[in-house]
Amino acid sequence: MRDVILLACTDCKRRNYSVTKNKKNQTGKISIKKYCKFCNKHTDHKETKA
Repeated sequence: MRDVILLACTDCKRRNYSVTKNKKNQTGKISIKKYCKFCNKHTDHKETKA
C-alpha cells in the first residue's frame, strides 16, 4: 500500500525527487532536507501533488 509521491524544492519549486510513502502510517505531508541540483545547496523538499 505504498504510493509514489514527488518532492519539490521550497526555494526554486522544482520537482527533484520521487519517493514512496505508506499512507496508512504517515497521513501528513512529508518534508525532507535534500540536495537541490538547481539551487546547488541543501534545502527543504516538500510533498507535492503528482
